[in-house]
Amino acid sequence: MPGSARTMAVCTVGGLVVATAYTVAMGANGWLWFCWVVLALVTIGVVAARPV
Repeated sequence: MPGSARTMAVCTVGGLVVATAYTVAMGANGWLWFCWVVLALVTIGVVAARPV
């Protein structure tokens, strides 16, 4: 996996951890989860678009 795709994957996993911790501590926030889903979809797109 190239550097940019790896960085996106790490940010996505980190965002998932942050979103989960926020939800546990403060309650669910729809915008937070929406932003995480968008980030995950962009990450999937970057990984899928990389040269093989």
